[in-house]
Amino acid sequence: MSSAGTVKETKNTGTLYIVPTPIGNLGDLSERAVAVLRTVDCVAAEDTRHSRPLLQQVGSKARVIALHEHNEQQKAQTLIEQLEQGQSIALISDAGTPLISDPGYVMVRACRRQGIPVVALPGPCAITTALSGAGIATDRFTFEGFLPAKPQQRRKQLELLKTEVRTLVFYESPHRILHTLQDMAEVIGPERELVLARELTKQFETYLFGNAEQLLQRLHDDSNQQRGEMVLMVAGFQPSEQTSDEPGAEAQRALRVLCEELPLKKAAALVAKLYDERKNALYQWGLKNLNN
Repeated sequence: MSSAGTVKETKNTGTLYIVPTPIGNLGDLSERAVAVLRTVDCVAAEDTRHSRPLLQQVGSKARVIALHEHNEQQKAQTLIEQLEQGQSIALISDAGTPLISDPGYVMVRACRRQGIPVVALPGPCAITTALSGAGIATDRFTFEGFLPAKPQQRRKQLELLKTEVRTLVFYESPHRILHTLQDMAEVIGPERELVLARELTKQFETYLFGNAEQLLQRLHDDSNQQRGEMVLMVAGFQPSEQTSDEPGAEAQRALRVLCEELPLKKAAALVAKLYDERKNALYQWGLKNLNN
């Protein structure tokens, strides 16, 4: 394995290699990754059906087994035993760097605890690829993975993150992107810059820029932009934005009048439409100022 630049195995113990695979463009698979995949005894893949064509293309003769979120706890000990017998194993995911919103943590942790060498190869990762091409602040960022699928939980999570000063990075799926942008428009508001990166390194790679409402409109106007793998980035909160949460004076007066006849939630929705204000900001202002 020295030609692949990897750690030499000792005491007849095998090595677990963490091998990134392309997120779209097959040309991004490194020579070192190819060398490892060709020489290991076994490849633990998130989806064997997805990974076999890639392994065949690089000439890997390794045995392939499935290692995913539903069986990792059960499979880990079997793989540990194989490593202790001197076999080498490569861990790969469907695309990109393993363990980044993908299985593998249990396996790597078990190896570290038992003194089995773990060698992580650098390579493709959708997070860093999206950030480097987005034109958004990258000096500090936090990766939040996928937001919750259920609307109430998703909005609750966004509420917790709305004042995070670091750039927020999410993965999102095509069938939820519209709902997520709608929730961001209501919870985070129109002040924040967003970048949606989709189909990275593929033929139809696209970066879309704007606030949540603008991106939502673009995706409504062009349904093709709702397809493919997505990374959604949100500019960090700026403390000066706090003042923009308070509705204008006219909107406040209208809300006071309407609340004499209507529930606060309904009144806030009407005023938001009439005065181009944020419904949530009006509602929160009403809770603080109209129920005393």
